[in-house]
Amino acid sequence: MTSLAPTVQAFFSDRLIRQRHASPHTVAAYRDAFRLLFSYVADVTGKSPSGLDWADIDAVSIGAFLHHLETVRGNSVRTRNARLSAIHSFFQFAALRHPEQADLIQRVLAIPDKRFDTTVVCYLNVAEVGALLASPDRTTWVGQRDHALMLLAVQTGLRVSELAALRGEDVELGSGAHVRCWGKGRKERCTPLTKETVEVLRLWMRRREHRPEDPLFPGRSSDRQLTRSAVWRLITKHASAASESCPSLAHKNLTPHTLRHTCAMNLLQSGVDVATIALWLGHSSLQSTNIYVHADMALKERALARTTPVGARAGRYKPTDKLLAFLEGL
Repeated sequence: MTSLAPTVQAFFSDRLIRQRHASPHTVAAYRDAFRLLFSYVADVTGKSPSGLDWADIDAVSIGAFLHHLETVRGNSVRTRNARLSAIHSFFQFAALRHPEQADLIQRVLAIPDKRFDTTVVCYLNVAEVGALLASPDRTTWVGQRDHALMLLAVQTGLRVSELAALRGEDVELGSGAHVRCWGKGRKERCTPLTKETVEVLRLWMRRREHRPEDPLFPGRSSDRQLTRSAVWRLITKHASAASESCPSLAHKNLTPHTLRHTCAMNLLQSGVDVATIALWLGHSSLQSTNIYVHADMALKERALARTTPVGARAGRYKPTDKLLAFLEGL
């Protein structure tokens, strides 16, 4: 075994888990990045992953791996950059332990993120939210669970990982009703609940009949929490069913994050300032929240209505010179 494998083990056990106390989601994301990297390099070199050396994961190899993610695996640029971020973090750690590999490490750290186009966020209007929430059959256990989960997502804007990790004890339905979660950066966040959400959750928790420390939204066949992919699938299923009564849903890529965007847009259109929305969603900076300002066309139209017309008149340019007229007509 080369010195690479022990360094990888130390990076996860010492740096991520012990020193940085990284969340399980962060550890899992970094783990997946390195599983993909070592599997790819092992296929190219013919070596086993534990037999790989530093020269096998130089800047050229990692550049080829990033290209493979996009062209073969079909990953987005955002995913490609997330994998590169994990690799950069590892090489920064390795630089302190292996100064003899300084040149190779610096070349890897010099690999830049790829730029990508930013699209306007997708969110649901009032009619679409109503159709989606009406889709589950609330006479069944699963339907009542799915309705409560989606209503909570739209009202609170919780991330899918935050929704899935909720326990019964994280919900307070009495005076000052709220839900408590741990978000990115291990930050605790409390979000108030509306009367409608409180009533729906009260009925669901009464039917759920689990201990306070059990998952708020368990799977159908076990007491374990729903996975993120399971939440994704149930929302996709209900969106497909709801599109029959609300055709506009068929043209939207509905994901758990769409419900988070919907919550943010509802707050913005209700007059809530961007700083408060950032606190509500658990954003670490206002830059992440400003995307909702760009997506709100009504806000832009109100700003346009407050501007003074410049008094320009419609017309067409008419060149006075015959040569310019000829060139203009080409």
